[in-house]
Amino acid sequence: MTANLHYQDKIAVLTLGDDENRFSPDWLDAVNAHLDTVERDAHGLVTTGSGKFYSNGLDLEWLMANGDRAEWYVSRVQELFARILTFPLPTIAAVNGHAFGAGAMVAIAHDYRVMRADRGYYCFPEVDINIPFTPGMAALIQAKLSPQAAVTAMTTGRRFSGPDALAAGLVDATASEPEVLTTAVERLSPIIGKNPGTLGAIKSTMYSAVTAALR
Repeated sequence: MTANLHYQDKIAVLTLGDDENRFSPDWLDAVNAHLDTVERDAHGLVTTGSGKFYSNGLDLEWLMANGDRAEWYVSRVQELFARILTFPLPTIAAVNGHAFGAGAMVAIAHDYRVMRADRGYYCFPEVDINIPFTPGMAALIQAKLSPQAAVTAMTTGRRFSGPDALAAGLVDATASEPEVLTTAVERLSPIIGKNPGTLGAIKSTMYSAVTAALR
């Protein structure tokens, strides 16, 4: 199953898929099409996965088979980060399971994050798989974390459990598995209804250096 969209009142819930939810070109097309709909119809955005994974990030299998398109592919992934970062609605990632690499980056691009408390890891494994961060990826992570949390997350490859991620500021709350999505919606509900043009402009100004690096 690819990404799919449903609504809880005026809040759009975008489920990233039911497997590892890696960022294939087709997946990126589907997610961006859903985001177009959300911008038009909703007042807030929650993203989540299902089962064990929120997202394991880059589709390394596709990338290895299409090495000549690596630059195009990474630019598309980074454009998604920039889009979520400056999305003109309030956003929250309901991190239901593992969030690794670019999956962790797309979550950190949201305004807020709720993570499952008992299972799943939040991890930037780049140092251990010998893939240095691009300037845009580094700027994104450093814009959202304290300096020391960024050092630990980016240079050690540490796998943060829900409680550890909360302590480090990677996420804003934890919840039991059945409550992750509910908690995300409840956190978003009081802050929906802002003018999208104003909110988008504020985020674009806040993160102008990050989006410049990503794009």
